[in-house]
Amino acid sequence: MMHDALMEMFASIPDWLEAAPELVSRGRFLDCDCRLGLIEKPFFASIRGGRIVEMTARPTLMRSWRFSYCATASAWSEYWKPMPRPGWHDLLALTKRGEAVLEGDLHPFMAHLQYFKDLLALPRLHQSKVAA
Repeated sequence: MMHDALMEMFASIPDWLEAAPELVSRGRFLDCDCRLGLIEKPFFASIRGGRIVEMTARPTLMRSWRFSYCATASAWSEYWKPMPRPGWHDLLALTKRGEAVLEGDLHPFMAHLQYFKDLLALPRLHQSKVAA
């Protein structure tokens, strides 16, 4: 998957999240600012009550964040396949492979791990529906 296509997928996550009320409900106690996306060009996401209220790829000087989960373009391309290969199917597996970096205050990420797994899998679900 090309870099621009990956960026478009990340930019679509807030809209797909709004169409998944059960996922918003799962994150209802989550309020944090984080970095998500490609290692070389992350998005800054502000999550309030499980909703992404801001998600921007614009570089901002001195932008604070609690944690960062970023991966390589090849990792996201594989992760978002309808049936990713073993070792490419899970966020923590990608960090173990060295394809993703998880840093900062890990508490909000780990306390809401299933929310983030499902949130970052939304492009996989979208691609599956398009391919069907």
